[in-house]
Amino acid sequence: MALMIRRRVAAVSILSVIIAAAVPIDGFIGGLSMKQASSLSATSSNDERVKGVIFDIDGTLADSWNLGYQATKTVLSEYHNNNNDKETQHTPETYPLTSEEYHFGCRYTTPERLARHVGLEPEHPSFEEVGEDLGSKFDDYYVKLVDKQTAGFYDGIGELLVKLNSGNEDDGVQLGALTNACVEYAHAVLKANCPEYSKSTLEGKIYQRFSSIHGANSVPRPKPFGDGIKQCCKEMNLHPNQVIYVGDAPTDGRAAKDAECRASLGVLWGSNDKDVMINEFTTLCSTVDELEVAIKQYL
Repeated sequence: MALMIRRRVAAVSILSVIIAAAVPIDGFIGGLSMKQASSLSATSSNDERVKGVIFDIDGTLADSWNLGYQATKTVLSEYHNNNNDKETQHTPETYPLTSEEYHFGCRYTTPERLARHVGLEPEHPSFEEVGEDLGSKFDDYYVKLVDKQTAGFYDGIGELLVKLNSGNEDDGVQLGALTNACVEYAHAVLKANCPEYSKSTLEGKIYQRFSSIHGANSVPRPKPFGDGIKQCCKEMNLHPNQVIYVGDAPTDGRAAKDAECRASLGVLWGSNDKDVMINEFTTLCSTVDELEVAIKQYL
């Protein structure tokens, strides 16, 4: 018995050395952060596989930042001109809003973003009123301009969505969409990006593949709250633990955590860089191929 115990201790010691040698100083294992590797390990021990993936839209599915940027400057210049003397009038082209400021603002809902862009803070008595007014004007203008040129999917996104949704009830994945823009915009973007594929395994329109589509104006509370994700899950007849949420902003990761999703995947081709995303998501992806691999880890 003593000999058997010594052998077990020796085996554990050897295993500990192997593991320690496999972890570089920067804390990454095989390309995954320790947080990511731990998450994937936990997932593999969970008997209930992921059955749904819910996506943010702007900066995640659709390359629409310039549409949003120009629409924002149009609305803000009109607001500025109505509230200032004629000597300081602006056109959308001359309005002093940088692309960096626009990208930063995208982590908020449209009304809050626009109110902040005109210099108001949440404590200001007119913050909500001004935000709602500007948000309504923005939505009216923004949605009408959506097409495949202004809000087209990033390369590879359409194919990924079809791959995920293909299959029968046992291996197909339900798709959902949740944006902090208005729900009308969400529908417009998905409809604009619904090509038909020639291969028999990829036939069908992308828009029709979404089981649930919502925006900030169709859920109780917008992101970073998890209400919208939970509402999508309810309509998809899934528990949040059966769902992954994919987004490009810190608020997306926080919403996924609030909703208690199985995992949150952050994409780095949208409005935010790694530094502001890394602590908010289970895994970060630099390309659509990496996103596909990350999702498959949970299926």
